[in-house]
Amino acid sequence: MTAFTASMQAGTGAWVRRFQPAPDAPHRLVCFPHAGGSASYYVPFTRALAPGVDVLAIQYPGRQDRRGEPCVDSVHGLADALVEELRGWFDRPVSFFGHSMGASVAYEVARRFERRGQVLHGLFVSGRRGPSTVRDERAHLLDDEGLIEEITRLSGTEAQVLGDPDIMRMVLPSLRADYRAAETYRHTPGPPLSCPLTVLTGDDDPGVTPDEARAWAEHSAGPFELKVFTGGHFYLEEQAPAVLSTLRARLR
Repeated sequence: MTAFTASMQAGTGAWVRRFQPAPDAPHRLVCFPHAGGSASYYVPFTRALAPGVDVLAIQYPGRQDRRGEPCVDSVHGLADALVEELRGWFDRPVSFFGHSMGASVAYEVARRFERRGQVLHGLFVSGRRGPSTVRDERAHLLDDEGLIEEITRLSGTEAQVLGDPDIMRMVLPSLRADYRAAETYRHTPGPPLSCPLTVLTGDDDPGVTPDEARAWAEHSAGPFELKVFTGGHFYLEEQAPAVLSTLRARLR
């Protein structure tokens, strides 16, 4: 049985994957992937947190089994679609976890739910600068070689994928759309969130300075915490036990 088939049998749709259902868990965690990432990136989270946490993972269009669908190249567009997909999952306390571009998407989805009167149990944002900070980034405008170089710099794609021309031809369209979404995202003014906000970052991440990570503090009126881990942009892979420990503690 494929992961997609399993997720559909668990009562989810194309956007939401539930690799290891935990129907009796007191908390639910929704995970949003990075640029070029897929729902399956969070399978280790699911295994590590079940059965105490019911983990959902988001599958953006344009990748894996959704490769035939048009990509969404806007954070706001992704957020608008996901509000409709996730509104039926708030039967218990819900928290969001987003890494890199996924942090921006998770934040925007949280804002939309708060406007509807639904406040998260907690928001975890990882590997992403605060929404009000802006860099002039244009990797999505590079040619294919330039975009691959940027991806390699962040170490976000396994070496065998970067070295396989056939696979790269398949994933480059979604990568480029995701980079466009992340790089063109601009924060729109509005009230801060009410939920607790935990920021996680690597101390050697080229995409996030300490000040840019702390800039998240202005975007929630709830408790704020900044956790710095050893590592680069994908610190959460080598620091998985510490990251999961942080999530368990905050989700209690």
